[in-house]
Amino acid sequence: MPRRRIRVTGAPEAPLHAAFAALRAELGVPQAFPAEVQAEADRAASTPELPSYDATDIPFFTLDPPGSTDLDQAAHLSRRGSGYRVRYAIADVAAFVRPGTALDAEAHRRVETLYFPDEKVPLHPFVLSEGAASLLPDRTRPAALWTIDLDAEGRTVATDVRRALVRSRARLDYAGAQRRIDDGTAEEPVALLAEIGRARELLEAERGGISLDVPEQEITARDHTYELSYRAPLPAEVWNAQLSLLTGMAAAGLMLAAGTGILRTLPTAPDGAVARLRRTATALRIDWPHHMPYAALIRTLDPHRPDHAAFLQECTTLLRGAGYTVLRDGALPAITSHAAVAAPYTHCTAPLRRLADRYAAELCLAAVAGEDPPDWVLVALDGLPRQMAEGARLAGTVERGCVDIVEAALLKDRVGEVFEGCVVDLSDHEPTVGTVQLDAPAVIGRIEGEWLPLGERLRVRLVGADPGTSKIVFTPA
Repeated sequence: MPRRRIRVTGAPEAPLHAAFAALRAELGVPQAFPAEVQAEADRAASTPELPSYDATDIPFFTLDPPGSTDLDQAAHLSRRGSGYRVRYAIADVAAFVRPGTALDAEAHRRVETLYFPDEKVPLHPFVLSEGAASLLPDRTRPAALWTIDLDAEGRTVATDVRRALVRSRARLDYAGAQRRIDDGTAEEPVALLAEIGRARELLEAERGGISLDVPEQEITARDHTYELSYRAPLPAEVWNAQLSLLTGMAAAGLMLAAGTGILRTLPTAPDGAVARLRRTATALRIDWPHHMPYAALIRTLDPHRPDHAAFLQECTTLLRGAGYTVLRDGALPAITSHAAVAAPYTHCTAPLRRLADRYAAELCLAAVAGEDPPDWVLVALDGLPRQMAEGARLAGTVERGCVDIVEAALLKDRVGEVFEGCVVDLSDHEPTVGTVQLDAPAVIGRIEGEWLPLGERLRVRLVGADPGTSKIVFTPA
């Protein structure tokens, strides 16, 4: 099952809290940090290694979901002749986490932040991830400061990254930023997000890249009942993602030029996977002309439409082969590109939430400085792909488990009812087990039956829905 975003609004009831707690226990998700790790984090929060370069005069802003406090990135956008200058500050976790410490070892054990509807399980203690290392407004923070110059069409013409002290001036959420951009009240550093974002989208289409604007599955808790729907991303979210992609591509370029690095790679999807998607498109009544490439089809879809939202979710199956690839001493691996980005790319913009990004930053800083990467980076490099893969598997299991729990709560009183749906996936190992997407409500669940027609519409009966076991099961009606 592909990973998908889920957001619960309103307070989850006590039974759901209990179900989420049981899921954490079942998966062995780490909870409180060991005392030694917490003590190290407390000390590090007050004694970071600060850079000498001061960029606090630049009025950065952050752009995140409402209420976010683990702020990895801050941006400042400006014009540069006929082109643009993108300054992108990334939290400098290495200023707080010293290699070889208990704090470092715990980060390698956790690998990434895990998100549950009722709480998050952070990669680093909150005193760092939501405090001293977070790019909170009106706080001076150490950062890896990227400066990427673009021409009038948004193409990269120069890249630099260095350690710097930065200071965010505003914490914006997507809806607020979108309103300011739409009504013309946004100041230039924010208003240019639309201009640069659109330019980068055009370049993405030109090189054959794909950004899947997958809607969130949004569950609203209200009066002991739940409503489930899809929430399409705002344009500001998509444009902000383009800044992250831009930086990740720039970082990959630096690593390839230096001959040492860690890339995020994805091979081209096999024809069989695309053929499966074509069957799903047919079942969802999405027009996909035979001559139209997959990337071109994606750009015609409207994530506000339930059928298109369901198809976009299924498109994430083509990302299942993504992984991390190490390069050393100038020897290029077999794959250096990411098929969805259609260019070399790496993860480097979320070090508060993802382990590999701390290492990517060090590799890029060394490359720009013309120095060898630190020994602690080189020692850990070969083990990172395996660690990140294990972390991603756990994160995927968490997301699937949370969705199952909430969907079971939504449907627990509707066992025996018949729904219209579409089989959107089949198990590679069990042809009698698959995934069905309902027309309404916006549920994606397990289906079991002797004959499951992939990509075809059918009526299905709900035969089980138990929030306690986080299971919903359908059979062909």
